[in-house]
Amino acid sequence: MTKTVDSTERGGLSAKGLSAGKVGVIGATIIGISCIAPAYTLTSGLGPTIAQVGVQTPAILFIGFIPMVLVVFGYRELNSAMPDSGTTFTWASRAFGPWIGWMGGWGLIAATVLVLSNLAAVAVDFLFILLAQVFQNPELADLTRVLWINIPVTILFTALAAWISYRGVEATEKIQVGLVAFQVIALAWFIIAAFMHLSNNTAFDPTPVELSWFNPFELGDMSLVAAGVSLSIFLFWGWDTVITMNEEAKDPRKTPGRAAMLTIIIIMVIYLLTTLAVLVFAGIGTEGLGAGNPDNQESIFAALAGPVMGPFALLMSLAILSSSAASLQSTMVSPSRTILAMGHYGALPKRFADVSPRFKSPSVATLASAIAAVVFYVVMRLLSENALWDTIAALGLMICFYYGVTGLACVWYFRHSLFASARNFFFRFLFPLLGGIVLLYFFYETAVASLSPSFGSGSAIFATSYDADGIAQDGIGLVFVLGIGVLLLGVVIMVVQYFRNPGFFRGETIQIGNDRDTQSIEVLKD
Repeated sequence: MTKTVDSTERGGLSAKGLSAGKVGVIGATIIGISCIAPAYTLTSGLGPTIAQVGVQTPAILFIGFIPMVLVVFGYRELNSAMPDSGTTFTWASRAFGPWIGWMGGWGLIAATVLVLSNLAAVAVDFLFILLAQVFQNPELADLTRVLWINIPVTILFTALAAWISYRGVEATEKIQVGLVAFQVIALAWFIIAAFMHLSNNTAFDPTPVELSWFNPFELGDMSLVAAGVSLSIFLFWGWDTVITMNEEAKDPRKTPGRAAMLTIIIIMVIYLLTTLAVLVFAGIGTEGLGAGNPDNQESIFAALAGPVMGPFALLMSLAILSSSAASLQSTMVSPSRTILAMGHYGALPKRFADVSPRFKSPSVATLASAIAAVVFYVVMRLLSENALWDTIAALGLMICFYYGVTGLACVWYFRHSLFASARNFFFRFLFPLLGGIVLLYFFYETAVASLSPSFGSGSAIFATSYDADGIAQDGIGLVFVLGIGVLLLGVVIMVVQYFRNPGFFRGETIQIGNDRDTQSIEVLKD
């Protein structure tokens, strides 16, 4: 008899025992929006972005959005040919070989672990802000600065998120529906209220929208563009989580790509409207409620929700708490499935390939993600007072790296069919190539800029002099140490794994391939 051998059975790729056929386009889109967590991401990332580029923030958002969309096409094409939960790791291994594939997977894992620590931190911060608002006791909000309270509560949040993620994608989807709807409603309320304040001339710094805000050439300085794009990429990052669920999707080849595109478009609309709302109400001044005030940048909504929404500011606190908690849980999906795939193919110890027999979800990989996030958070909390800012800036390095590698992997993998049709030319060649090159360029620019202590919070190692505000005047910037240091840690772990289990690195589990072996073939079976 004959059997059709699918491309995922070639090149060494195979299923990993995850629960199949559980997630549709709408469910995946909800999880994608939850993972990006617009309420949390904006309150953490919008302030630093405005501080870097001012009223040109809308232009920076568009600049950050464009390479993201271009790379989405690359993800979609690769997923259509090879729907594998390892995504960047698997595809880069097939296109470029095991060493680049391993580092691509490590970039994804590192980025998600870094952001998991921040998600937990913001959830805890807004838990105490919420308690202060409910009990009308401002002192309760300061409890988040008490480490012996903050750290255990953060660990509890992370453990709860890991437990829900362990219960599988169906549990994740059910949890996310209401939480995503609530945060979108709260953001819409904030946007409408801010523009009403502008109309009534009751805004803190009424600033009417101008077309020049959307013009990136107004910035002039390329280093500002690089810094702004690095931060805006953090704002958009997370849509690829829906791709890592491809083995659990109802249509593994089509559902993830459609959900990813829908997710990023919805997020762009939310971000643009919210950014305009912040600018028209608060302006970019460095005093009071100004969006450029350093005191407001770590959490822009903590500063503006009350003045903008009045007594309904409680809704924004609830939205950010639920947003960060929900994203903490949904973000667990991505690293756990990448770690699972790396264990499955021998790029990490086989123990990481364990799947829960009951929930059909990664078990050891989920636990490892949670533990790594907790360890990183505790270390950063103890060492840096500005961990949130510096971690977000370092995240931009990680994201640009592994997204860029994936974009170029698409071009190289499909090199034999790039010009077979107009569709292939744009979706497999031009768009992924441009997206990959732009993101890797910004990786380089951000890495160079982050060497300076002035990039990020002003923290540095090997610093010998400080100004009156405690900003390092020399040394190596903490953002660079975090970003490049974590990537170099990946190199060390990769080399150790090579000596412990060289099979993957010799091409015994995943073989280098190209689009000539993505076609299904007919073989005889006895």
